[in-house]
Amino acid sequence: MSEPKRDLVESPEEAAATGTLAARISLSQRAGGVAVPVATIVLAFLIGGLVVLATGHNPLDTYRDVFNGAGLNWFFHPTTSTQGAAAYNLSQTLLQSTTLILTGLAVAFAFRCGMFNIGGQGQYFVGLVVANWLGVSFADMSLLPHALITIVGATLAGAAWAGIAGVLKATTGAHEVISTIMLNWIAFYMASWLFGDGGPLQTSDPTRQTVPISNDVARSAQLPVIWGTHGFQGLDIGFLIAIAALVVFWALINRTTLGFEVRAVGFNPDAAAYGGINVKKNLIRAMTISGAFAGLAGALDMVGYLYHYGQLDVQVSQVGFIGIAVALLGRNTAVGTFLGAVLFGGLLYGTTQGLSSNVIQPELATNLTYIIQGLVVLFIGADLLILYVWNSRRRLRPRRAARAPVKAAA
Repeated sequence: MSEPKRDLVESPEEAAATGTLAARISLSQRAGGVAVPVATIVLAFLIGGLVVLATGHNPLDTYRDVFNGAGLNWFFHPTTSTQGAAAYNLSQTLLQSTTLILTGLAVAFAFRCGMFNIGGQGQYFVGLVVANWLGVSFADMSLLPHALITIVGATLAGAAWAGIAGVLKATTGAHEVISTIMLNWIAFYMASWLFGDGGPLQTSDPTRQTVPISNDVARSAQLPVIWGTHGFQGLDIGFLIAIAALVVFWALINRTTLGFEVRAVGFNPDAAAYGGINVKKNLIRAMTISGAFAGLAGALDMVGYLYHYGQLDVQVSQVGFIGIAVALLGRNTAVGTFLGAVLFGGLLYGTTQGLSSNVIQPELATNLTYIIQGLVVLFIGADLLILYVWNSRRRLRPRRAARAPVKAAA
């Protein structure tokens, strides 16, 4: 294939006028800079505070307890040990953030190609299942090859699962939102059956024959802990792998021909095709790479600190969907995704740990994160509308000025 004709591919500004929704949102994000995400967070927390206030509790005290529950107060008294409550809480926040970084990247990469990957949850489940299967098998292997095989296998499984939606999009035009939602349900029921009572991956422990849970992955597949104690949910090396994934994401998007082609297709597929870019191929590989990030998230959770998974865990997991909010808040960038993941990771653990002492009603503490998450998605979704109204106001000024002399003459 010849080198793409880069001078024939539209700029974001040109593509926004006639291109895809992704192009218009990308242009609005560039115009908004960091102001819109910051304003979004502030508004979401203000409205969340009003909900807390309506229940008769102090929002400032509530958010302070969430802050401390997330372990962020550790930064005021840092130590290298995780023996203290603040250090332990921070390590758990970073564990949550590890998963959200990767599910956020799964959404962000596809979005750069003009697609909405709503299937991060299913791709995460597929990664979990394959990681558990490979992690339980080959127990006689040494640590490095066993962990590597498990992680690579789960990552490839997530990529293949998302690739189905990419192929459908490229060959039949099937909308990726519909296909990924359907694939989510297939993965959900598949994982529920595999880990359920009588399922192929149910534990072989004779004392837990009726428990719908898997075997623990072998010790040789478990990742080493870098902060804390092994076996007590210490922060494992998976966090560093997630940081490396952020670097890979940034390099792919900004420093490779693949990234250029993906972004060009996202801005305007017709212009990209005119410039010599194979649109169908890029749709498939963008979805495949997105699924790889989500599959990697499942692998790191399984071999990093969960070690097993159950049917009930499948039913309550929401990390793939929270990844959508992370990517939107992070404006589909590497740095933004990292910050969004830490924010939501802190909320997830902080509302569980910091609000567990009857500060507010337990049911509100459980759902406060989801209230703020929903508000973030709502405000980010309104980003384009707000900028459109603002720009319309600016366009009306010259018209008013042009009509003013006519009225004066009359």
